[in-house]
Amino acid sequence: MAVINRTPDSFFDRGATAEFGAALETASRAVADGADIVDIGGVKAGPGAEVTSAAEIDRVVGLVAAVRERHPDVVISVDTWRSEVGEVAAQAGADLLNDAWGGADPRLAEVAARYGTGLVCSHAGGLPPRTRPHRPAYGALVRDVTAYVTEYAERAVASGVRACSILVDPAHDFGKNTWQSLELTRGLGELTATGWPVLVAVADKDFIGEALQLPVDQRAEGTLATVAVCAWLGARIFRVHDVRSAREALSAVAAMRPATRLRSRRRHTRHRRNTLHDHEGFGVLWHPKVFVIMKR
Repeated sequence: MAVINRTPDSFFDRGATAEFGAALETASRAVADGADIVDIGGVKAGPGAEVTSAAEIDRVVGLVAAVRERHPDVVISVDTWRSEVGEVAAQAGADLLNDAWGGADPRLAEVAARYGTGLVCSHAGGLPPRTRPHRPAYGALVRDVTAYVTEYAERAVASGVRACSILVDPAHDFGKNTWQSLELTRGLGELTATGWPVLVAVADKDFIGEALQLPVDQRAEGTLATVAVCAWLGARIFRVHDVRSAREALSAVAAMRPATRLRSRRRHTRHRRNTLHDHEGFGVLWHPKVFVIMKR
């Protein structure tokens, strides 16, 4: 999953892809480098200038339509917690709604159900969107995160979202400090064992920077190490800035990892229509408005 930020204040690229043309070309490079999913966002995750729903829609929806036209086979994700943004994005051709804020707007799942899109069910520790945690505390972090995202996924299914189009994301650094994000990485196998396909968004994040005492532009090696650990523990989707390097790291993990079958709750793979190129065993099955993560 390639990250495309149409924001002037992104923590990573500092606005390099804020302009429409730059964002579209970055998406095309990501697809050429092997991205199966392009994740488009219009609001910085952390605190910053207010971005209204209308402004977010303006940043995101035109790019969704342009990427869909240029790359008809790529899975398009939109990083938003707002149902009104999700609805317009789905109408424009988005296949996946990436809710990084853990259901802050419960109507987002209803939008996913109405339009048949996928949904990412994340854990943000109950924080309001775009806020940072202050001394976050958990009784048992991995257990709490696992319980929250699986319950969110089950609620989404009850709302009409197809189980085969749901991902769960433990959301490193969202509602968590560095020690907690590291603990979550070590214990990721508990979440992957639930059978829900797991997305990890770890690229260049602060927990990596603080662990290594490195600024954001020097976290590439730490990111790849974290991606490899998460893959070994069973994660299926990896949200990254450097697609080519991540694919190479995942290919190495797949070569070393014993051949196993993903324990999955999904039962829709017999209707597969096309299989995108995978990470030597970490793949995305794609059919209209549905994707299924599988180990081959």
